[in-house]
Amino acid sequence: MTLHINESEVRQLLTMPMAIDAVEDISRKQGQGSVLVHPRRRFELGGGGFFHLMAALDKEAGFIATKQYTYVKGKLCFLVTLFSATTGDLLALIEADYLGQQRTGAASGVATKYLARQSAATAAIIGTGGQAKTQLEALAAVRKLAAARAYGRDAQRRAQFCEEMSRRLQIPVTPANSAAEAARGVDIISTATTSPRPVLAASDLSAGVHVNAIGANHAHKQELEAAAVAKANLIFVDSLEQSKQEAGDLIIPFQQQPQRWNDVHELAQLVAAQVPGRTSDSQITLFKSNGIAAWDLAVAVKVFHLAKESGLGRDLPFYSSLG
Repeated sequence: MTLHINESEVRQLLTMPMAIDAVEDISRKQGQGSVLVHPRRRFELGGGGFFHLMAALDKEAGFIATKQYTYVKGKLCFLVTLFSATTGDLLALIEADYLGQQRTGAASGVATKYLARQSAATAAIIGTGGQAKTQLEALAAVRKLAAARAYGRDAQRRAQFCEEMSRRLQIPVTPANSAAEAARGVDIISTATTSPRPVLAASDLSAGVHVNAIGANHAHKQELEAAAVAKANLIFVDSLEQSKQEAGDLIIPFQQQPQRWNDVHELAQLVAAQVPGRTSDSQITLFKSNGIAAWDLAVAVKVFHLAKESGLGRDLPFYSSLG
């Protein structure tokens, strides 16, 4: 039988600390070579629509996951399929909008855990959508935040975001009138926008800041101006292969200096202690996140086990006639 787990059930089961633990664990295994990742592939559907497909294998745990999703007329539909690598069985179909938000936030949480200063206590969020919420939630899970600032283009949505996140995290989250006002002087910045043009400038980056950039995942889009990227002392990505295809934040400024890719490392290498991270409190660190299927796999396995333990989900008779 295949277990169908819907959005509501994922929300019941999955917490940010769980997602962070799962992403950190699979990142370590990825760095050690026991996780295979196929980068995202896209079909353009016309009219601005896309179909996306990505996959990962955890050889050690014996699970395979694919994530497929569409973006059509402004609507996203996400599905993760989970297979057993040992039996080939289709174990679960998981509706994956919330799962995706959590795993993306969790990855920034892992990067922040390893790269931000231990004393980091203030954060800025550029963007006020669902991804921005999980970004801030993840930062608060790995550092003892005292305060945060948020900027988004819509003033009403910005105010609502700050009110909700202040209540959820029990810290003051205050609205800023610009991205620069939000970012200047803080310890951690996360950008989570749909903007095709830079929203974060080099002048917004204070010494010692850590930046998570998650929004721009097309080769022609940038959330960070080139000078901001140049200011970073350490740059990490989720997948070098995938970043060279779609991380406009790096592709565009590196066009004239392709050797700069030699100084970019994968987060998995950092978690597996194969490359050094921050070595001084004055360094500026950057994690450019596009999203990889290994994270979906890790969190999907967690959700699958929790659903089985809790009696959630419903069995679907896939392949039952095969005996």
